[in-house]
Amino acid sequence: MNQITTRRIKTYISIVIIGLVISGITAFPIESELALLAHPGNSTMNNWLNTIYQAVKTTNQNYPWLSYGTDWLAFAHIMLAVLFIGPLRDPVKNIWVIEFGMIACVAIFPLALIAGGIRGIPLFWRLIDCSFGVMAFVPLYLTYRAVKKLDPKQI
Repeated sequence: MNQITTRRIKTYISIVIIGLVISGITAFPIESELALLAHPGNSTMNNWLNTIYQAVKTTNQNYPWLSYGTDWLAFAHIMLAVLFIGPLRDPVKNIWVIEFGMIACVAIFPLALIAGGIRGIPLFWRLIDCSFGVMAFVPLYLTYRAVKKLDPKQI
């Protein structure tokens, strides 16, 4: 039981770590990625991606240092991934990291819905942002439950 539970915990945490690293790495070349994705078209998504691409391209041409903020966003994702190495090594001792991660996932909702609304981000895009919180919350919650089973003192 403990060996199976431990393996599940490591799998769930690894999924979160990989997701954070991928999110971080893909934030660095945002203009290049948008150039591949943005094509004016008939769909709301195509038009939105094209709008974002034009804004990022224009901003980078005129104010390239502003992309430094996106670099910090990418760095933060990678550092958050490093944070989860603690529970990967000792999930019982580092359950607080799992709790922190679940809180961060839930906190995405008010940020995306409130700040996104203030900034004029379309609702469909804010819901996509919220979906990342849901996708990360699931393995974190499964990890949390498994850790509770692993250590009776945690119950």
